[in-house]
Amino acid sequence: MGIWRQIQTYLFIKKRDPNAPDTKFVKYMHGMNRISLLMFLVALIIILIRYVIIPLFR
Repeated sequence: MGIWRQIQTYLFIKKRDPNAPDTKFVKYMHGMNRISLLMFLVALIIILIRYVIIPLFR
């Protein structure tokens, strides 16, 4: 599975493979991955605002 398809699956953009095994540990792993991906995106937005957008207004 490609990286873009995994990201789309974590963010509920694409449906997951119905043949994939469904255990509670896989669900926990996907939950942790979803949280870490969202935290990374928030950090990128904060960095963008802090170092690109705010200096434009000074």
